[in-house]
Amino acid sequence: MYAKALMAEAGVATAGHAVLRSREEALEHLACAPYPAVLKADGLAAGKGVIICATESEAREAVETFFVERRFGATEVVLEEFLEGEELSLLALCDGENVVPLAPAQDYKRIFDGDTGPNTGGMGSYSPVPGFDVATVSKIVDDVHRPIVELMRRRHTPYHGVLYAGLMLTPAGTKVLEFNCRFGDPETQAVLPRLETDLVDLCLAAREPGGLAGTEVSFSDDWAVTVVLASAGYPEGSSKGDAITGLDAVDERVEVTHAGTARTDEGIVTAGGRVLNVTGLGATAAQARERAYAAADLIEFEGKQMRTDIAARALGAELEQRA
Repeated sequence: MYAKALMAEAGVATAGHAVLRSREEALEHLACAPYPAVLKADGLAAGKGVIICATESEAREAVETFFVERRFGATEVVLEEFLEGEELSLLALCDGENVVPLAPAQDYKRIFDGDTGPNTGGMGSYSPVPGFDVATVSKIVDDVHRPIVELMRRRHTPYHGVLYAGLMLTPAGTKVLEFNCRFGDPETQAVLPRLETDLVDLCLAAREPGGLAGTEVSFSDDWAVTVVLASAGYPEGSSKGDAITGLDAVDERVEVTHAGTARTDEGIVTAGGRVLNVTGLGATAAQARERAYAAADLIEFEGKQMRTDIAARALGAELEQRA
């Protein structure tokens, strides 16, 4: 609830919400809530503490998960308005005073194609995002990031580092889904390969009060498409110790980032829910996507899960532009 309070004070738009402190209180609220509705663990849950409920029955099941099973370890739950629109992630570097945005990316939270199934930490992403030029990004920063940084400066707790904003672009305007004080995964895997400005210099400048003043970042015109390979049972659980093959066969124009893996005497094995991030780079969305999926198909392990529709929206937008 810290983030919600901060946004309210700073005047940053977010979803309407209510705090539920017990199972009994939650059940009372669910009887009169509009559906679909969102239930969130009030705390860190590795990106998985969010349950979108289409009906009151589903919401009641979610309440049992939060308050009885204690699956996400939260003692309080947030009942939140369901926001409809286009999702966008925008990371920015902050020096306590200034905000320097990085390139926007689009994330895919649900486990299955077509944005179905439970939420995950992220099953893929791509960058750039059609329709989000410099002016549009600047407007988002003015509405979302800068008010938060300015408020924290006035509180004498200046914020230095990465401020990740997960956003929903609704018919009523841009609203914040979440903030993270870190680089976001898997968006970072699609954003940083396009960054031409030295990342170390940017991070060092962000440490100093006002160190980012006048800073401009440069990104290549290339596209980056990241596909996440998840283990069997994810996101409810994960399979560990499954042998991973095909890593040596991946094209050099593809970046493979290890996440839930371990090195053993027998080779690389799975060691977590989201196992690998496979990022294809190319001059077009189609080329980057083709390279990412070609590499993802080469990599095998027991129970491998991946979405097949990452960046399909970008591909559609690219084809429309050519028409």
